[in-house]
Amino acid sequence: MRQLHPALAAHTTLQLEVGDGHRLHVERCGTPGAIPVVFLHGGPGSGCKPDHRQFFAPDAYDIVLFDQRGAGRSTPYAGVEHNHTPALIADMERIREQLGLEQWVVFGGSWGATLALAYAETHPQRVLGLVLRGSFLARQRDFAWFAGDGANRLLPMQWQRFVDNVGVAVDESLIAHLHDAVFSQDRAVVERAARAWDAWSTAVVMFSLDGAGGDGGASEVNSAIAKCRIEMHYAAHRYFLEENQLLRDAHRLPRVPTTIIHGARDLTCTAEAGWSLHRAIAGSRLEILRTAGHLSSETPMVDALVRAADEMAVAIGGTRTKLR
Repeated sequence: MRQLHPALAAHTTLQLEVGDGHRLHVERCGTPGAIPVVFLHGGPGSGCKPDHRQFFAPDAYDIVLFDQRGAGRSTPYAGVEHNHTPALIADMERIREQLGLEQWVVFGGSWGATLALAYAETHPQRVLGLVLRGSFLARQRDFAWFAGDGANRLLPMQWQRFVDNVGVAVDESLIAHLHDAVFSQDRAVVERAARAWDAWSTAVVMFSLDGAGGDGGASEVNSAIAKCRIEMHYAAHRYFLEENQLLRDAHRLPRVPTTIIHGARDLTCTAEAGWSLHRAIAGSRLEILRTAGHLSSETPMVDALVRAADEMAVAIGGTRTKLR
């Protein structure tokens, strides 16, 4: 099975002003002049990690990573004002133009796949190829599965603990309740909501891992608060997308090599999303991994993602580079 490529450092970093008081952390590694690829992290609000660079052969790719508005090393940290999907799409164009890139491969997982699709439907002429992992389609039923009647059936104890900790009744709006709580002026209320959400979301995302415990909630509290605020901001606004927009507008996607990878044991975004996306994108390749869940770090998922990136380089003309 494929493993991550060796660790590599960014050769260029910049803090890019994108307006509205936001400044993005952008980094570049790999080989200048090779095939450009942009990595889109999940969340919303998670930020990039050093091992995200390692999905790509550094001699084949000119690798671009950035922390989305409010996330990671971008500022203001956890900022939600002027933070929405159209702004993120515009940010991607600002980054591409700043780096002097005509086109790039777009590689994203979970919320990163959502953003990849929204960007590619808006700027199809800028996309060389798509690699989509554990796709979140931002339909109402997708979030309802994660934080409503769905995953709770498989993790009933963790769900009950979550409901008890946030103090929300069955007939209340969970999103509105969590949003109000995590933006409260009462620090104790904020921490309680963020820790509860962190514990629940971690239990769901780690569902496929044996021995993971299933309780989650290990994030440092300020990080948990930041991510919860951005996630609730986006969820409360339905991700700034119309219902079923990504599938409805799939005909706008460019006819480029497209690989969709989904874990069959993904409890965060079910494999139905990958299948629906595959059916909507003519010529796409779908790979459902029987033993994988949602995380990009799981062994079968690493193998599939590294292989997809290597194959993408060849498919769009990278045969001149040596891939392992």
